[in-house]
Amino acid sequence: MRTIALLAALLPCAAVLGQPVGPAHDGFGHYHPPALFSEQVSSTLYLPMRDGVRLAMRITRPGKDGHPAPGRFPVLWQHGLTISEAADAGGQRAEAGLSHVPALTAYGYVVVQVARRGNGQSFGIRRGYNDRTEADDAYEVTEWLARQPWSTGRIGVYGCSNTGDAAMHALSARPPHLSAVFAGCFSWSKYDAMRRGGIFAQWGTGPQRALEEDLALPPVDGDADKTLLREAAEEHQKSTDLLALWRQLPYRDSWSPLVGSRFWAESSVSSYSQQLLQLGVPVYIMGGWHDELRDQGVIALLNIPQSRILIGPWKHCANPGFELLQEIHRFFDTYLKGIHTGLAAEPRVHYFTMRGTSSGEWHSARTWPVDAVRMERWYIDPARSLTQSSSVSSSEAALTVHTAVQCPQGGIGPFMQPCHLDGQGLSIHSSPLARDATITGNPVVRLVLTADRPDVNVFAYLEDVSSTGEVTVITEGRLKASLRAENPAPFTVPGTPWHRAYAADAAMLMPGEAVAMHFDLLPTSYVVRQGHRIQLTVTGSDYRERGRDPQLEGARIVLRSSAKNPAWLDVPVISSP
Repeated sequence: MRTIALLAALLPCAAVLGQPVGPAHDGFGHYHPPALFSEQVSSTLYLPMRDGVRLAMRITRPGKDGHPAPGRFPVLWQHGLTISEAADAGGQRAEAGLSHVPALTAYGYVVVQVARRGNGQSFGIRRGYNDRTEADDAYEVTEWLARQPWSTGRIGVYGCSNTGDAAMHALSARPPHLSAVFAGCFSWSKYDAMRRGGIFAQWGTGPQRALEEDLALPPVDGDADKTLLREAAEEHQKSTDLLALWRQLPYRDSWSPLVGSRFWAESSVSSYSQQLLQLGVPVYIMGGWHDELRDQGVIALLNIPQSRILIGPWKHCANPGFELLQEIHRFFDTYLKGIHTGLAAEPRVHYFTMRGTSSGEWHSARTWPVDAVRMERWYIDPARSLTQSSSVSSSEAALTVHTAVQCPQGGIGPFMQPCHLDGQGLSIHSSPLARDATITGNPVVRLVLTADRPDVNVFAYLEDVSSTGEVTVITEGRLKASLRAENPAPFTVPGTPWHRAYAADAAMLMPGEAVAMHFDLLPTSYVVRQGHRIQLTVTGSDYRERGRDPQLEGARIVLRSSAKNPAWLDVPVISSP
């Protein structure tokens, strides 16, 4: 058991834990009630599951005079990859965020870290990634926490990235004492997150840890010689190879011999969307306009009645310029303590509109898409430009696929960003805009093309071209040509095309056959300034692709458009007052 003086040890949270200035709540993003405790006491243990597998757990409680403070408290817990204090939540933060949630013990919360089976200090073998075994574990952990003598029985789950997925799967398991969920940058549909548009172009494959990495972790209390940690680490090496798992699942209904299921369905929260409609558990979703999973949070918002969303100008699980911990605290105070924080009366959507790369402002809306949005259609003349005139003549332009594209400034891992590289692909732009255009929502493209291969990958980027020619990628989308068939979505989507992508839906290209591809780009909120141009760039590759097909090198894709078979770009623009 360890006692920590919070105000000294959690220096990044000093502004949050110190004496408040003014009222406890003075508007969105500002919540600073007085701290109740200046110490926290932490201990670790193993909790057996129904099948005997022991999960490692760190319990951090409010402290007083070196001991756990008396009384019962609501509990916040994260289903992560380790119980180490440095939470594996997805990256560095300039302001207090999800990794600082243990600081909320100062306000009368117990905070618990649980390593998922097959990970960290926990025993067991990880069968898949966010499979139903983990969801069942989350049910058991939630109900165990509710029964403890220091618990009020009001339990909240939180997380971002892989732990955000885990939080949503805990919700789908429907434990009776789960009272609120804060989840960021997760997948609603695992297929659409990992193989968006049928293309394996995602940065992550899930947690894969070497034996040495697990053995470097601090052990659970009472295991000073790491005997139990070594046993657990050796078990982990029998876990499913996740990269091999993803590679054998090209279609949404693919069967995996490695895990014995149609794993995209098993591991997707969307598979349980009908059950989620019946739940009354509040869910706070966090996302970023520079995170590839931002559409997943928006779709979850539309399918979970008691949900709200916060989307900032951020990369994966980051929140620079925003005190996220305050908002997390306000959310859990509202639903675990019953405090009137003003949150319940606010609109469900808070989003940041970017003005270039360095400025912007926050807005709120009651739903998504926002009420004032209208679709503005730009017709694509591949050989010339984007035009709003529907009187288009027949034209075509070709691009050549080069798969060895690199982008040194694009980042690595979960922070990878799309890049515009001059000379790669085909770029088509508008005339200079006569007024600012506030783009908010999912752009949608309809491309008409032929190719000299049975199948090609198509990437589309919406870009802002300044008066000096500087290009900024606003947002992007992708689709494999063979999976172009559209289907009704089995859950609510924001008016965007949906592709079932079953094996039976695959339709290869025929020589000389022109096919239409209709797909959405990821949602955004961005102002293209007066005098700038809107640009659409289409390529056949992206530097972030994984498992690239060498057969596509040198492929020739011809974009076409005509009055009878037009290509177009729909841009969601907020109407001027």
